[in-house]
Amino acid sequence: MHTISSQGGKATVRYGSGGVCLISAVPNQGFTASTAQSAPDTLTVTFEGDRHRSEITATTVPSDRASVRETSF
Repeated sequence: MHTISSQGGKATVRYGSGGVCLISAVPNQGFTASTAQSAPDTLTVTFEGDRHRSEITATTVPSDRASVRETSF
């Protein structure tokens, strides 16, 4: 299992041969969490607050990795 931190919260995922699986998404105070998974190999967790969005994308293609995009508005 791998935990990825962002300004909006933390997501814990598990990488496996079948793709990436969400274990938990815990928003920080003032944020809400939502998830999207259009394919087994890619998972996106979005934490949205009043003036900020954190987007964590975990994928198994081409290798197990995660990225975080922070957007303030």
